[in-house]
Amino acid sequence: MTQTTAVVWLRRDLRLRDNPALHHACTHADSVLLAYIDADDERGQWADGAATRWWLHHSLQNFAAAAGAVGRQLLIRRAPSMQAGLQKIAAEAEASLVTWNRLYEPRALERDHGIEAALRARGIEVQTFQGALLFEPWDIETAAKGPFKVFTPFWRRCTQRLPDIAPPLRAPPKVGERRRKSKPKLTGVPLASLQLLPSIRWDEGLRQQWLPGEAGALRQLRLFQRSKVDKYSAHRDRPDLIGTSRLSPHLHFGEISPRQVLAALTSDPSSHAESYLRQLGWREFAHHLLHHFPHTAEQPLDPRFAHYPWSRSRRTLSAWQRGLTGYPLVDAGMRELWHTGWMHNRVRMVVASYLTKHLRYHWRHGARWFWDTLVDADLANNTLGWQWVAGTGADAAPYFRVFNPLTQAEKFDADGHYIARWVPELASLPAPLRLAPWRDATTSRRLAPGYPEQPVVDLAAGRDAALDRYRKLRAD
Repeated sequence: MTQTTAVVWLRRDLRLRDNPALHHACTHADSVLLAYIDADDERGQWADGAATRWWLHHSLQNFAAAAGAVGRQLLIRRAPSMQAGLQKIAAEAEASLVTWNRLYEPRALERDHGIEAALRARGIEVQTFQGALLFEPWDIETAAKGPFKVFTPFWRRCTQRLPDIAPPLRAPPKVGERRRKSKPKLTGVPLASLQLLPSIRWDEGLRQQWLPGEAGALRQLRLFQRSKVDKYSAHRDRPDLIGTSRLSPHLHFGEISPRQVLAALTSDPSSHAESYLRQLGWREFAHHLLHHFPHTAEQPLDPRFAHYPWSRSRRTLSAWQRGLTGYPLVDAGMRELWHTGWMHNRVRMVVASYLTKHLRYHWRHGARWFWDTLVDADLANNTLGWQWVAGTGADAAPYFRVFNPLTQAEKFDADGHYIARWVPELASLPAPLRLAPWRDATTSRRLAPGYPEQPVVDLAAGRDAALDRYRKLRAD
């Protein structure tokens, strides 16, 4: 009897559980090879940022160990292109089947279709699967058979179909002893050769905060399910509390699937998970939008903003990046980001609004900075978030919505605990001054000498200038 071999091409699906491509390969082939390819054709304008590369190193390392424990080999290869790398692996393995879980960025889909055609031309069966989203972007349509541009009706349509989603798949069984001789293992490159870790070790904060990999994702889901999901609605906007799921990087790397999260949070009828499931809906919406409007990673969805007069100064942009704007909530968020590779979602909206409206910088400046510094940097989510806050995208915030960093701090960090943690030079100030140290310059100068004495821009002046430009844009 001929022994069949399948190759599972892994990208952002580094998990054993609920992995449709892996499940199909293990069901339909005698021998299964797991392959990860680092290819030059992936290093375009949206090549992985430094924080993403750090996470990817540890995610691959932990996945290889988990796969090895159940008798599966993870082959890591470098190649000039994904197509060349995958074809070479399939040929060496004498594979009759290649499987993968689909990615939805238009460039990735176009590339993958080409790879599929090339493999089929060689007589190799190809099967691809839905493993990253709850719904395919082309399956959720308006009544007019077009893409949604507003979240609420989009999510309403999705929730009607949530009961039809199949339960998560189990991890494949451990490979048993084979009576016939197995094919020899292929050789790859060591993980270290991908050079994903920083040469200058700035990653101590990331190592303290995160456990990349499937085990870390499942642990985080259990923690959220047991102790936080019922309080999510009340605590989700409080940056001084750990009230969110912190699953976003695990979802991005596919260490856990949205189907697993959905199943876990809806298994208990008494759970108050609706508010969090809506956040999963925003993730779906982001991928839906980028698939249908691929230009939005660089250009505004609203064409009126194509010639908006954004600021060209570099001075205040640097202050924003370094967390030295003089507005403590903004600075705390930017320093949390630099130290941990993550930022609380409420604070993300505040710092984004401050950059695009008070400082009037193009949202691409913020999107690029987040791309390099976030461990959960996701092109679809990043694009949606920045265009939403800037008012240039789908379901955008009204042009007159300008987040005030002071009133946001007073509402969501009233005692300044979050600010004191990430801007420690302000910790010795009385709580009210932590939020607005410029209100008592003498005390602030004495107790927090290293912090800016005055903000880089006056809140009222910045808001008025932004609204004036927005009104002119809308009038044209």
